[in-house]
Amino acid sequence: MNIKKIIPILEWLPNYNKSLFKGDLVAGLTVGIILIPQGIAYALIAGLPPIYGLYCALVPQIMYAIFGSSRQVAIGPVAMDSLIVATGVSTLALAGSNSYISIAILLGLMVGTIQFIMGIFSLGFIVNFLSKPVITGFTSAVALIIGFNQFRNLLGVDFIQSDQIQYILEDIWLQISSFNRHTSIIGLISVVIIIFFRKINKKIPNALIVVILGILIMKYFGKSFSDVSIVKEIPSGLPVFGIPDFDLDQIRELLPIALTLVMVGYLETISIGKSLEAKQDEYRIRPNQELIALGLSNMVGSLFKAYPSASSFSRSAINHESGAKTGMAALISVLMVVITLLFLTPLFYHLPKTVLAAIIIVAVFGLINFKEAAFLWKANNLDFWLMLSTFLATLLLGIEYGITVGVGLSLIVLIFRTSRPYVTELGKVPNSNFYRNKNRFEEVIIEEDILIFRFDAQIFYANSGYFRDNLDEMAHKKGKALKLIVLDAESINRVDSTGVEMLKERIKYYQKKNIVFYFAGVKGPVRDDFFRSGILQIIDINHFFMRANDAVKYYKTGDRKHQEKYAKYIHQAYK
Repeated sequence: MNIKKIIPILEWLPNYNKSLFKGDLVAGLTVGIILIPQGIAYALIAGLPPIYGLYCALVPQIMYAIFGSSRQVAIGPVAMDSLIVATGVSTLALAGSNSYISIAILLGLMVGTIQFIMGIFSLGFIVNFLSKPVITGFTSAVALIIGFNQFRNLLGVDFIQSDQIQYILEDIWLQISSFNRHTSIIGLISVVIIIFFRKINKKIPNALIVVILGILIMKYFGKSFSDVSIVKEIPSGLPVFGIPDFDLDQIRELLPIALTLVMVGYLETISIGKSLEAKQDEYRIRPNQELIALGLSNMVGSLFKAYPSASSFSRSAINHESGAKTGMAALISVLMVVITLLFLTPLFYHLPKTVLAAIIIVAVFGLINFKEAAFLWKANNLDFWLMLSTFLATLLLGIEYGITVGVGLSLIVLIFRTSRPYVTELGKVPNSNFYRNKNRFEEVIIEEDILIFRFDAQIFYANSGYFRDNLDEMAHKKGKALKLIVLDAESINRVDSTGVEMLKERIKYYQKKNIVFYFAGVKGPVRDDFFRSGILQIIDINHFFMRANDAVKYYKTGDRKHQEKYAKYIHQAYK
């Protein structure tokens, strides 16, 4: 057993040096500066007291630095997961209450346990059922929902909070005239400042700049802005160890939202991890190890008052751009949060909530992917409609139903595409031994008595009928002149029992019509399945050829010497 694969920190820590530390130090300080105001802001999204956002930035980061396979992914509180927490927990308790806090922490333990179990049993492949269009549609919709939910703090109006955008927009329309002038001015100026500095250089800690400006304005000019809501007191000190309260009824009610957080958190982490992996050649992301690392981050984090956490797109990108090379950058960020919790929380007393709203709105609206939507519209209409359906379902039905619709539609599209793959007839390229698609190469020679049939997928229970119908249709078009069918099987990588039985039945059917059936380019494992299923009881081994051209040549000239040599080879390979 390779201990370094189980504990990835051992891959880089023994060889750690000063040159690595320089980049990690700058990155850790930069991310820590951004993380502190973001943590406070995201806790408010989750309906929790601000300090719980900072708790989320402690133990989860440490656990990921030890067990995560990526060295640059930044773990902690994120906007999307925070909103999902608020959506699920608000139905069970009043936001901000002790019961609400307890349930949110229990949710962290549940999410971590599920992620850890999935990682142990190598279930990371499940994420493959969420295609990129679904992820794009889901994240874009959630970004809009998070952004519009923050208008209550940005404009100082008590708008309704919901994960269904039609209710938010309706309430904004009815109450927009009640906006608080001072709150709106501070919030909108903060938005402009953040965007301005982001355009100059993304490494500039724009969030920290507006936080400092907001605190100074409220501290020294607070009497003129007495109607602006501020964070007020944030308690100092580190979280103490404690096991979350268990309630089986609550666990049953939280399970759907926990599963949603499991999928979303894993998707966020694996997406940004893969993106950063492509920019270097020092390490490789291991999906199942990522699940284990996330699981431990959330499980152990919940024992120290953390609600569900995942990777942050923005902080991870800044971590990489600032020169982070290893998980030491995350540990430096943790140290900054510890110092803040112990000594600096009183400084945030005068922080306006509208400034936090501005930070969130700019951050999440950057996740709305217009370029991907435009690309899909041009490249693949089906993927575009899949993305749009997930986007609308998430916006109108809510986050939990949105991810369910996305997964369901992904599976439907997968089944549709595998059950109706591309099929075509091949023709011979003049003066060559190659056969090509007649629909793409007009010059190919099509012979009336020969059908070269290509099927571009595995043959299994869901598409065996489609195979049979297309084969029969092409054979019917040939009419009575047809004497030979060659199945070009180079694209067939698997066949199940239903597929084999269908092939055997079709071979018998065409034998009755005095039409010979040959196979060309059958892969070894597929050929083994054919032989084990008794296909040699219907046709002999001489009906298998390396290429379509060999099959046609054998049919026309009876070149037995070459074919018998090949038949002997594949017979020995099968044994």
